[in-house]
Amino acid sequence: MKQYEEKLKNYITAHNIQAEQLIFTKPCHTVKEAADAAGVSPEDLVKNICMIDGKGNLIVAIVKGEDRASTSRVGKALQTDKPRIAGESEVLEKTGYPVGGVPSFGYEATFLVDPKVLEKEIVYTGGGSTHSLVRIASRELLRVNKATVARIRK
Repeated sequence: MKQYEEKLKNYITAHNIQAEQLIFTKPCHTVKEAADAAGVSPEDLVKNICMIDGKGNLIVAIVKGEDRASTSRVGKALQTDKPRIAGESEVLEKTGYPVGGVPSFGYEATFLVDPKVLEKEIVYTGGGSTHSLVRIASRELLRVNKATVARIRK
């Protein structure tokens, strides 16, 4: 897992991203585990739901930790057919990070951010592995992944 954390750390540095990578001894695979590890509320976390469109392209739906992403709303936001949820091996292949550690930036994808994410000034996202998170301003997150803001939560 260290290689994924190091990869993300290098990306953050190389692209002058205003973010802090946090590495824990406890796993951060679920929203509750991540919130407990970081000492924050589950509402401070965001999830990156990886989806695949009909052409095999990666779409990342970024929603608050307590929300679920809607594939039909993602399809509507992109004016395309409803995408499908990516499988575990597809997530690693297309993002370069394992499920449970996928960050909200740092790889080629179409990023969509639900407006509720922007209600928080600071959010926590995947940090490269199941034992790490990234603390980042929601506006910085939008800047670095060039996301479109759209209602994509269920």
